Amino acid sequence: MTEKEPKNMTRVRFAPSPTGHLHVGGVRTALFNWLYAKKERGTFILRIEDTDKNRSTVEYERQILESLNWCQLNWDEGPEKGGSFGPYRQTQRIQEGLYEAPLKQLIEKKAAYYAVHDKEDPAKELFKTNEYPQKEVDEGFPVTVKLRVPAGQTRFKDLLKGDMLFENAHYDDFIIVKSDGTPLYNFVVVVDDHEMQISHVFRGEDHITNTPKQVMIYQALGWEVPVFMHIPLLLGSDRSPLSKRHGGTSVEFFRKEGYMQSGLMNYLALLGWTVEEEIFNPFDKVDSFSISSITHKSVIFDYQKLEWVNGKHLREKGLDDVIREWMEWLSYRSGEPYYAQFLENLKKQERAYLNQTVRICREKINTFKQLCDFSEPFYTDKLDYDEQLVQKFLSKDSAPKIIDVACQVFRDLDETDFTDEKIEALVRTLPELTGEGNKRIFQTLRGALTGRLITPGLFETVAVLGKGRTFQRLEQTKNWMKDHL
Repeated sequence: MTEKEPKNMTRVRFAPSPTGHLHVGGVRTALFNWLYAKKERGTFILRIEDTDKNRSTVEYERQILESLNWCQLNWDEGPEKGGSFGPYRQTQRIQEGLYEAPLKQLIEKKAAYYAVHDKEDPAKELFKTNEYPQKEVDEGFPVTVKLRVPAGQTRFKDLLKGDMLFENAHYDDFIIVKSDGTPLYNFVVVVDDHEMQISHVFRGEDHITNTPKQVMIYQALGWEVPVFMHIPLLLGSDRSPLSKRHGGTSVEFFRKEGYMQSGLMNYLALLGWTVEEEIFNPFDKVDSFSISSITHKSVIFDYQKLEWVNGKHLREKGLDDVIREWMEWLSYRSGEPYYAQFLENLKKQERAYLNQTVRICREKINTFKQLCDFSEPFYTDKLDYDEQLVQKFLSKDSAPKIIDVACQVFRDLDETDFTDEKIEALVRTLPELTGEGNKRIFQTLRGALTGRLITPGLFETVAVLGKGRTFQRLEQTKNWMKDHL
């Protein structure tokens, strides 16, 4: 093992349990830990708390690591990175016996004891002893280890909530090692944080009820208590903790829905961090991060606001970056035939054409998933006509005339003259030439060119399609109308 860092160094940790997908609330906590570590020139540690044998899985751990990497919350120590304070999985630490010495110390100091339980009713404690009850163990009695709650009060300082005081009389002695020998969360987290020299523990305020018990263990072992900050929870629209009943809550969900890493992290940073800007990259604001800028109030997770923020990022980034990230997202979703085929279609497009289609389509969408649906007509020659489009516009007697006259006015333009401005000037002449209103003309032509009623602007669509594609699609629609209407 290499030499460990000095104890006065800022060391923070994010310690998820691999019992489910990575929750966005956890990501926000990890982000604040990461920002604080970087601001203080410290170390950000990832530790996997996998002592729940029934619910922890290797697959969930893999997804957590993948999600953190996608969020660009790169850890300095932890799984896949290593470090001087490993191992960084609690099950491995149990296997190496790293909790045995602190446990022995607690028992020798009579701060903890063995509790023998009834065979038929394990919740019933028969007696307690400071000596290992070998006879009862041999006879099959469940035996746990409990921490002896001292008289008096437990105090600690919370950076957001101030001085916290708990009456120990409200706590019963609590189990720190199960009857099967597995050390429990409140014990192992204290040992791990101490052994890894964690200086600051920033976590969700749902952990605040555990903190007095953990402080008791620190004090019983004579160890220095780290600095705590319990961050207010993310809430749903009904002001209850954000959960699946409100909608998707995992990084994987938002990633699959086509949210950008920059958009999601920007929005999570806004939830509890007071900053002047609304659209920004939190990783660029390390120097301005401070504990005093974190709110002590819970905040509501607004799905519509997240989508708006993501749309801002999608429109403000350079086209090359957007297209690259879009293709990476399509590759991520390529296990599904639709997205695999979409990606193949994109790869066949000329880069100039691809740039122009994304340029006009991204103005009206907010996610990569929406971009696929909105831009799809530009990458296929086979149009599927919306039912409403057919009923309201293509089935009307005016439709063939509008398309014919449009073909006539477009025919005189050279390919190089297919610009937004020149297309608009010609389309503006169609009401007089056809006797139809602008709305009917615009919607009929939108539908004839894309099969859709909702599209980018008509002038931009014609200009991007160009003369060849425009005439091919108008002819295709006329033929379809003859065959089907």
